[in-house]
Amino acid sequence: MSLSKAKSRLERLAKSGICSTNDASKYADDLKKAADTVMNMESAEKKESFFKALADRIRLRILSLLATREMCVCEVMVALDLTQPAASYHLGILETVGLVKRRKEGKWVFYRLSDPSQVKKTLGLDGR
Repeated sequence: MSLSKAKSRLERLAKSGICSTNDASKYADDLKKAADTVMNMESAEKKESFFKALADRIRLRILSLLATREMCVCEVMVALDLTQPAASYHLGILETVGLVKRRKEGKWVFYRLSDPSQVKKTLGLDGR
């Protein structure tokens, strides 16, 4: 639906007496302010990235593995039958949204959950 049609419907809604406003244009501005108050676009984009990171079965399995202990990339690769680029790609996404942290030890890169109790709770791995 176009914005002009939506505003037209808002005007009809106001005229019907269903919503308590006399000025549909001001009401539209108030609605936009309310939307920004409950969640601005920057916050929504961060949450979108977070949920996109969780919306992948490989990444969910990686998180579940890391809930058991810290692992090297090669361990994740073997456990989930992934290539090194695929494992690194998924781990990079999880790191970008703050779900995992990495540490380097020589040539080895180890990953762990950034907040184990929160991730376990989010994934339902905390036994509750």
